[in-house]
Amino acid sequence: MHILLTNDDGYHASGIQTLYRSLRSLTEHDISIVAPESERSATGHSITLFHPLFVTEHDLDSHQKGFAVSGTPSDCVKLAIQGGLINKPDLLISGINQGSNLGTDVFYSGTVSAAMEGVILGVPSLAVSLANYQFTDFEPSAVYLAKHLDYIIKCHKKGLLNINFPGKPQSKWAGVKVTRLGKAIYDNVFERRVDPHGRAYYWQCGNRAEDLEDDTDLRAIQEDFISITPMHSDLTDFKGIEPWKKYFNTSNSLLDNGV
Repeated sequence: MHILLTNDDGYHASGIQTLYRSLRSLTEHDISIVAPESERSATGHSITLFHPLFVTEHDLDSHQKGFAVSGTPSDCVKLAIQGGLINKPDLLISGINQGSNLGTDVFYSGTVSAAMEGVILGVPSLAVSLANYQFTDFEPSAVYLAKHLDYIIKCHKKGLLNINFPGKPQSKWAGVKVTRLGKAIYDNVFERRVDPHGRAYYWQCGNRAEDLEDDTDLRAIQEDFISITPMHSDLTDFKGIEPWKKYFNTSNSLLDNGV
């Protein structure tokens, strides 16, 4: 089994390096890393079109190379799988991210978007995050994932699992919940400031209003559970298809009559 690791925190980030070490020591899978050369958080599913991508090789261990890419997380996945940097993986893991990726925040997330790019390219994928920007002990999350990975591989044949670990010591974890995406709503505030040259600029800040609905990923993390949310790439609103079909079928008949 060949596993590709990527992230949006950068090649040298603690989360991805800790996960690599745990997978190497606790599993027998082949592991590759192709990740951004620097921090690329909140880049969403962006890709690089008008600049070249540069790749730097790094020694992972005595027989394995890793690759740091000058582009976005999605660039890394596309280059790894379609650009021939590595053999096509059987599984992609994006993370472990420093900070949560919950609810509608997944649309901004480079971590989740990299995993979704894997899905688009036919590779079952995991997005893995530690839900705290200050808590930096990735070891328990990495070990937990490594110990359960064979079962995940057995059951997870397509699509994406978005996994968020509580950002606190493992002794305080309450368990595991399989969840749906919640709504991460923010009181966005843009502070207007002035730089030393007298130019106005804006700094985005604000607080997230927590979603207290049952069965959501936000609620699970609030209650110190590991949250696992199955996701897929099809954003179609299937309930909306028939009403729109009826309207535009009528509209087409009017066009035929010159209306």
